[in-house]
Amino acid sequence: MEFIKKKAPGILVCALIAGLATFLANLSIGSFSLEVVGAPVFAILIGMIITLVFPRLSSGESMKQGVTFTSKKILQWAVIILGFSLNLGTIAKVGAQSLPVIISTILVSLLVAMLLMRVMKIDKKVACLIGVGSSICGGSAIAATAPVIDADDEEVAQSISVIFLFNVVAALIFPTLGYNILGLGSEGFAIFAGTAVNDTSSVTAAASTAEGLYGVEGILSSAVTVKLTRTLAIIPITLVLAFIRTKRAKKNGGNASSVSLKKIFPFFIIYFVIASVITTLVGIMAQNGVAAAFCEFYNGSFVAWAKWLAKFFIAMAMCAIGLNTNIVNLIKKGGKPILLGFCCWVAITGVSLGVQMLTGIYSTNL
Repeated sequence: MEFIKKKAPGILVCALIAGLATFLANLSIGSFSLEVVGAPVFAILIGMIITLVFPRLSSGESMKQGVTFTSKKILQWAVIILGFSLNLGTIAKVGAQSLPVIISTILVSLLVAMLLMRVMKIDKKVACLIGVGSSICGGSAIAATAPVIDADDEEVAQSISVIFLFNVVAALIFPTLGYNILGLGSEGFAIFAGTAVNDTSSVTAAASTAEGLYGVEGILSSAVTVKLTRTLAIIPITLVLAFIRTKRAKKNGGNASSVSLKKIFPFFIIYFVIASVITTLVGIMAQNGVAAAFCEFYNGSFVAWAKWLAKFFIAMAMCAIGLNTNIVNLIKKGGKPILLGFCCWVAITGVSLGVQMLTGIYSTNL
């Protein structure tokens, strides 16, 4: 009862705004689908605008605990539920060919982020979030990493905004770039979209447009599979970051009881892995004709529901982060993070194309 009294108002407001953001993301302006922008971006923008107009709203006693709970716990729940959309068997089978490209783009993006963080004197947590978001899977990777490095809401908002900017640009220009200018094959483009575009919605938009240009089906499903393979990199990245944070905290004067890997360890990632394993086992059951009706329901309705709920929870969390963010300060500090995001994006694009050339995927067709 105490939980409802203290947290329900803030959670409810975030849920209502997430609902509005989801509605907006399903609209189109002419031929331009707002799905490219995505519900999380709409949610964070609406949250920031509300705080700009009503600065004391999220910090009031009736709202504060619920908004904080949404930005922390519900964000972690979103990552866990996302695991139900990942069949490790399918990813291993289809995504294996793209693995050299995925590993190369992730490593280069993280190295660029680390290097420019030092050169440009950018906040370490913002640089880390932009590097991880650019290289792995946009908002989902930022959502998973933020609790591990103890990033505050303004740092998360800054990173999400940067990722969103280059998501939209990529979704708009990559299909024409790949087909008309670079001469990528249909399979080459699928891997290009899956490795060089950050967010799933933007990968979907770019790949769908490309199917029309190439006149070939299968680009969308291949690109999304590559994208989901990238998502698995959340697991080692968050574990490594947790270990690094523990070592640094101890080095800076913390003792073993107050600073430990057990306290910092992202246990929600373990639940994310368990969710993925469950979906994989159900996939194996379906292949062997075991519990056919259950498998059909699970792989159809349940997985679709889980994907939707994960996206909705991320939108709720982004709204909470927006409510705790000063948009004026965000704009003032925006120059360097945007430049960092641009450099990561260019590096990923170049490496994706380069590794495809080296491995012979560049001009292959589905």
